[in-house]
Amino acid sequence: MPRFLSLIRIDEQQASEFRSDPGFEERMGALFEEITKAGVMLDTAGLLPTKEGTRLLWDGGKVTCTDGPFTETKEVVGGYALLQCKDKAEAVEWTRRFLETHPAHWHVGAELRQIDEGSTPPEA
Repeated sequence: MPRFLSLIRIDEQQASEFRSDPGFEERMGALFEEITKAGVMLDTAGLLPTKEGTRLLWDGGKVTCTDGPFTETKEVVGGYALLQCKDKAEAVEWTRRFLETHPAHWHVGAELRQIDEGSTPPEA
């Protein structure tokens, strides 16, 4: 079965304003229990803020490193989920349900990408 990576996108500058509603923890817990029992969730986690991160760039034959925060970036990856689903439609459905557990006033997005299981890295 194909695997999909769901990259959860947030506006890091607004993240401190996120206030959960009374049922948020219960909704999220119920969804995680269901998705785990279904054998779909392989791994998931939130990520530390960009101020804790480092970006590495290969350009012009050398690597440069830049420590966070990355203020020029409005939307960042705030977490991820690794899903194994029968097809993309199922992965979209689980990701949609995940987003719907959040309070309506939050701005949270997801980028869903299928993992390329068949390609091999280019030879050096």
